[in-house]
Amino acid sequence: MAVLSRRRKLWFAAVAVGTVAMLTVLAFLAADVYVHQRTQDIAGVNVWGYRGAPRGAKRPGEHRVVMIGGSTVFGWGLPVHESIPAYLERRLNAAAADRSPRFSVINLGAPGEGAYGFAYELADYAYLDYDLVCFYEGYNDLGPFTIRGRDNYLLWRRESPVFRLTGYYPILPLVLREKATAMLQGGSISADPSRVTFTPGLATRATAGAFRAAAQITNRLGGQVGGLSPVPPNPPVVEECGGLWKHYCGSVRAAVAWALARDKRVMFVTQPYISDAHIDQQANVAAMLRAAFGREPRFRYVNLGGVVDMTNRDLAYDGLHLIASGNDTVASHLVDPVMELVRQK
Repeated sequence: MAVLSRRRKLWFAAVAVGTVAMLTVLAFLAADVYVHQRTQDIAGVNVWGYRGAPRGAKRPGEHRVVMIGGSTVFGWGLPVHESIPAYLERRLNAAAADRSPRFSVINLGAPGEGAYGFAYELADYAYLDYDLVCFYEGYNDLGPFTIRGRDNYLLWRRESPVFRLTGYYPILPLVLREKATAMLQGGSISADPSRVTFTPGLATRATAGAFRAAAQITNRLGGQVGGLSPVPPNPPVVEECGGLWKHYCGSVRAAVAWALARDKRVMFVTQPYISDAHIDQQANVAAMLRAAFGREPRFRYVNLGGVVDMTNRDLAYDGLHLIASGNDTVASHLVDPVMELVRQK
């Protein structure tokens, strides 16, 4: 009888622990969804890792475009409705013959990510059933001229093990880590930790510790499923591109070929020029694209190198990112090429 009683106690204990764990996960998920909803239109992403409200199934007659690139596509520092994809969607629908909302443009911008991430983004979001892909990136692949180094292998979303496993992109761990740091450093996550400006009390330290513990949930999962290699074993390379640009050109060509093989329309856009190195980079990739895809009717190359003066700090506040009017100018130059590609059979 004592043995049965002990087993029963163990069973109840297991059920209790499991219930608590499940409730904890559900509470964490609910909080994460809430934070997503509060930030997705301002400075964050939705639960699936892209900007703006989640998109449902494609409607009959809808032309769905995805725009892929770094923080310039993301619209760094701006609300989502002032990003290039948002302006492009509004302009496309205004230009539609029947003035009906026939176009949707989804913002897949990933801050810091370069051309190596193109193919991964296409595969990760294939379920969106997009018709046309617009690649808009070069700044993050300028080699020694940027903080990313010569070859940029950042995969912004795939750094999250939860996203790699499920497609869900958790934002709460980042929020909680920042909140914990702010509590312990006197309200500023950028405060100098070497300066004693604030002495947190016991309750504050306990709360901050709880936040950090919650934030570590997804990090622990990363240890379970394995991390990402900082450098891929076989990065794509194009020998036709000179010097620094072999990996960049290889990644661009691989992504364009991936999309065309799945009967997508593809547009590659040169961003407004920011340096001599950028001009050289884009000259190389343009030559490669002409050689590889010049006769492909489903492909367009668009050079916007000169449409915005990136030295004008009233338009490009940091020399890289445009204010809203600059993003609208870029979008206005993409309407006709998109329309042409949509008409291609």
